[in-house]
Amino acid sequence: MILQKLKGTWIPLVAIGFGLLAGAIIMLLFGYNPIQGYIALWNGAFENPYFTGETIRLMTPYILSGLAVAFAFRSGLLNIGVEGQVFVGWLAAVWVGTAFSLPAFIHLPLAILAAAVAGGLWGFVPGYLKAKYQVHEVIITIMMNYIALYSTNAIIRNVLTDQGERTDYIAESASLKSAWLTELMEFSNIHFGIILAIFSALFYWYFIEKTKYGFELKAVGFNRDASKYAGMSVKRSIIMSMVISGGFAGLAGAMEGLGTFGYMSLQNSFTNIGFDGIAIALLGGNTAIGVILASGLFGVLKNGALNMPTSAGVPHELVDIITALIIFFVAASYMIILFREQIISMYHKLKHKLSNISSKEGK
Repeated sequence: MILQKLKGTWIPLVAIGFGLLAGAIIMLLFGYNPIQGYIALWNGAFENPYFTGETIRLMTPYILSGLAVAFAFRSGLLNIGVEGQVFVGWLAAVWVGTAFSLPAFIHLPLAILAAAVAGGLWGFVPGYLKAKYQVHEVIITIMMNYIALYSTNAIIRNVLTDQGERTDYIAESASLKSAWLTELMEFSNIHFGIILAIFSALFYWYFIEKTKYGFELKAVGFNRDASKYAGMSVKRSIIMSMVISGGFAGLAGAMEGLGTFGYMSLQNSFTNIGFDGIAIALLGGNTAIGVILASGLFGVLKNGALNMPTSAGVPHELVDIITALIIFFVAASYMIILFREQIISMYHKLKHKLSNISSKEGK
């Protein structure tokens, strides 16, 4: 029983260990010192307050995008559209931050709420199509990523600016940044969004584990037919799951618009915040604490990688290889465990049949 509870914890840890080991082997094969490489990686993430602030800043939207993917997954849905929901949330937050002049205690919450609502509405579309017409959510969400990318660019160019490359800066009353916090972390881009991300993780845990609706979402994720037979509204659960998932993604966009940048510019490609959220949810086992820890790992890897070429001569592309290997080992571990459980189940069924045959022959 204890091993069963710890299974979701040790799989990612073992995967991280194998990923780092494989990364070290790759560094050796290419003539780099893996010890120096990993020291440079660690120093690039935590050597001084500036690097630490940047690591926290990077992990903040990752927590929210990871929660977005994990929330949908708990209902048996795969939200590939987190990236697009990040875009619309980012745009909505910046629009509120630039269009209104309000006191900070109203302006900032309003901008954050606008981002969550925009992301939720963007998630509503694939959720409704899935619930009403059984349209596969993966296809719809992938397509909506491109719609979001080009739509936000068009709105920035033609509505929020006059053929400009970016919006105006948000008002200070809508900013997540603080002068004393920035100075404390040696003028890094850290902001108070990390607090919102942690509270979002707590909300995720409470909603999924402690509420009736969370129980229904999990039940629908396990078996939709059984849930429907038990009187649960499967369609409502699907739509609710995608809306809340999109809300988390919209908040991730708000972290960029109200915190890191303070504006939104034309995007030539995806930010990968949403796509990385898929890997983070997988690595975190779709749990709140797991997503936070996985986001921290991604923040360390991505920020520390910037220090590896200068301090150890290791190209930062190797960190992308290490990250990919970690995800590979996580997926492989789950597949191995699933295969093992199926073999054990087949063994017990065969043993039971043989026992019945032998008992009949004995009679």
